[in-house]
Amino acid sequence: MSVTSSEGRVALRLVLVIIALAVGWSRGSLASEITAPVEQLHAGLISIMKAGKTASFRQRYETIAPVIGRTFDLEAILRQVVGPRWASLPTDQQAALADAFRRYTIASYVANFDSYSGQYFDVAPVVRTVGNDRVVGTRIASPGGGGHALDYVMRQEASGWKVVDVLVEGAISRVASQRSEMRSLLADGGGAGLAVSLRQKTTELSGGLVQ
Repeated sequence: MSVTSSEGRVALRLVLVIIALAVGWSRGSLASEITAPVEQLHAGLISIMKAGKTASFRQRYETIAPVIGRTFDLEAILRQVVGPRWASLPTDQQAALADAFRRYTIASYVANFDSYSGQYFDVAPVVRTVGNDRVVGTRIASPGGGGHALDYVMRQEASGWKVVDVLVEGAISRVASQRSEMRSLLADGGGAGLAVSLRQKTTELSGGLVQ
């Protein structure tokens, strides 16, 4: 009886270990699925930062554009920025606005990440849950110390997890900041006017190399 009991305890321990490993793996796998787009974005940003002024704005734009296209849900972000008026815009205005917003977003990243002096990104090991979304905490730091927190709000879609907002220093929402500015432009000039304004901003950021 003692042998059987001992064997039973060993078997039970093995089952518990297997369950624990399976749960740990599934959580780690989920976390990696969520953080993978953020890590891809960081790799792309470091790439254009290192290129710096040795590459033209247009070259850096072309480098980071597909990365942003894969990692961000720009349509969802634009819908949040525009708000309820989006549904009332004519289809052609929606398409023009989406294209202008995409170009402006890419140009903004090229303009803001334009030099490299040893900076690196840290990704927090724990992904936070906020409703149906997940938040990936990251930090861009310099070798000499200091840095800035950049948290990415991720949402699961058919094609995988996508960025739907960026929180600067963990609190300043990029979507909220853009909403207050763009809705006033939308009120003045409608969808067409907002698209023109975004194209003008893109031209200014790129020195006329992207329109």
